[in-house]
Amino acid sequence: MALNATIYKATLTLSDMDRGYYATHSLTLAQHPSETLERMMLRIVAFALHASDTLAFTRGLCADDEPELWQKNYADEIELWVELGEPDEKRLKKACSRSDRVALYSYGGRASEVWWGQNESKLSRLDKLEVFRIDFEALQALAALAERSMQLTATIQDGQLWLSNDAQNVLIAPLRLK
Repeated sequence: MALNATIYKATLTLSDMDRGYYATHSLTLAQHPSETLERMMLRIVAFALHASDTLAFTRGLCADDEPELWQKNYADEIELWVELGEPDEKRLKKACSRSDRVALYSYGGRASEVWWGQNESKLSRLDKLEVFRIDFEALQALAALAERSMQLTATIQDGQLWLSNDAQNVLIAPLRLK
């Protein structure tokens, strides 16, 4: 018998001072049975960092040909493709060919550093690709914010994101690799 996804709901109140974007988004996330809380919360972080009225979660882990998030225009063209983890070069090339912009958030701690060392020269040729590393300790602190129903406040300033609920604040400072 297959395991079902766990549904999380989050109300995200966002103040992005870097872009001048202020909004409240109601998010519904399905946590795949094989997905960790850290990865699921990273999806919320990626949403906050790129938030817009047209940014949407996709089927994610359930679909090989879709990113975690994408932003499409009214002609159904992909403007932004957001990936998480350490995908192979072929997947990122395909993403760059299908989208105007690709953002990758690597988060595997030491494994992430090794992956970047092995792939930096190949990925540097992809002009549309931006690569960021998320500190694993910060990601673990994010997992502590996870609840089935969340009220989150996100503040972005100078490239740093503060994500908080009523009890805790977590600083996410994405390190730009490319």
